[in-house]
Amino acid sequence: MLSKKFIVIILLLSTVKVFSQRKVGVPTPQWKPKYHFSPEQNWTNDPNGLFVLNGEFQLYYQYNPFENKWGHMSWGHATSRDLIKWNYLPVAIPEIVSKDTTTFIYSGSVVVDKNNTSGFGINGKPPIVAIFTADQPKQKKESQYIAYSNDNGLTYKQYAGNPVIDLNKRDFRDPNVFWHGPSRQWIMTVSMVNEHMVRFYASQDLKEWKKLSDFGPAGYTRNGWECPSILPLVVDGDPTKIKWVLFVSSGGDHGPFIQYFVGDFDGETFKDDNNGTKVLPVDYGDAFYAAIAWRDAPQNKKILLGWMQDGRRETYPWKGQMSIPHDLSLKTTDEGLRLIQAPSSVVTKSLSKYAAEKVLLKKNMPINDTRISLNKERPYAGNSYWIEAEFNIDKAKKVGFNIVENPDITKNVNVGYDVERGELFIDCTISEMGNKSRRNLEQRTPMKAIDGVVKIQVLVDNSSLEVFGNDGEKVISTMIYPDINATNLSVFAEGKAMIKSMKMWDINQK
Repeated sequence: MLSKKFIVIILLLSTVKVFSQRKVGVPTPQWKPKYHFSPEQNWTNDPNGLFVLNGEFQLYYQYNPFENKWGHMSWGHATSRDLIKWNYLPVAIPEIVSKDTTTFIYSGSVVVDKNNTSGFGINGKPPIVAIFTADQPKQKKESQYIAYSNDNGLTYKQYAGNPVIDLNKRDFRDPNVFWHGPSRQWIMTVSMVNEHMVRFYASQDLKEWKKLSDFGPAGYTRNGWECPSILPLVVDGDPTKIKWVLFVSSGGDHGPFIQYFVGDFDGETFKDDNNGTKVLPVDYGDAFYAAIAWRDAPQNKKILLGWMQDGRRETYPWKGQMSIPHDLSLKTTDEGLRLIQAPSSVVTKSLSKYAAEKVLLKKNMPINDTRISLNKERPYAGNSYWIEAEFNIDKAKKVGFNIVENPDITKNVNVGYDVERGELFIDCTISEMGNKSRRNLEQRTPMKAIDGVVKIQVLVDNSSLEVFGNDGEKVISTMIYPDINATNLSVFAEGKAMIKSMKMWDINQK
């Protein structure tokens, strides 16, 4: 959970110019995402409590039920069967207000207590238990609470014995809980924010917790650590090979930042293969933050979902959205084991269902030192689309797409691969100058071509842009705010190149 202090600083620094240009409350439908989750109205930030129940993906999220800015932190609730179309439900866990104090419901997790270890179940039906941070501003304290549901997660009752962990600390948050089969106990990761540590706890009943160990400081430590979680991931597609990956969010050099550590977990201690010496970014953009995973998705998938931080623009009547869900795995590389994140197959198998008319297909299309417009061939002219492309780049200097172009081609966002530098990139220089800091206008990450070919997936959804390189080897996520008429699209090359194959879905749902 990004602390109120950090959120306020970001918003103050980023919105001074915007407030002088734009009235709060002016509808901005041109920036409302179509295939990413966002609330129907009001503020959202971190995803919370992800689990699957009866074939439905459950999503809770940090939510202000009253207005379009941070505050009154509660848990909103939505469900989906395909991670594209969402069913919005009433607030599941509202803030707690008494005459003595206000308790905000900060980030956390949810488990299905199948064996009723907590004793909260009724009539043989397992309870659903939420574990979250209770933030009490008056007391300047954060502690860990639990609440339980006997109606499939629609409503929750606060546990009478709360808090279940209280260190009397101001910054101590974001519990992520799961059942660890080998040690037969519940495991919690929780952030010791200013110490740059993840603390591990264990419990038999979700009520009584004992400290196991601490991990950190390690990796990136310039800002406080938040939203830790640990997942067992398959290595090189072999289900018999498993490594544990520990995720930690913090404010990075370009704003939001998540790092990960690869190692082993024995039910008590996490041991990093790199001894805490490497900084491994999950995302190379300036928007992806506070990500946690559905652990119990079909086919044992681990599906990561993050909050896309908005940047400088005001949107209305909502503010905030989630990333595209990522399927996670590990791959052996020359540099060691590295995280692979592909847009989730749960989403991709439903794309055609929401696409406008036919998919745009291209094969063996030469692009020689030129720009080729794709707009006339698109069935639906808008800024909500999904591109999957393979480029042969043997004789090129740079290849990619010009997205969100205005009609006179004077503004766009440039997405592609820089052959000479060996980098995947997003360049917003000529369109987002008023929305981003100068250092974030261009975002890059090293990526190698494979036998003279690079694969690029470009996910544009009105105000979000996510670029996946080489089947999820690298990811860059950012927010963009194109003009209403900036809906053109073209492909380009500097030098001689070819599109080996391309598919494009224009999304026109919602």
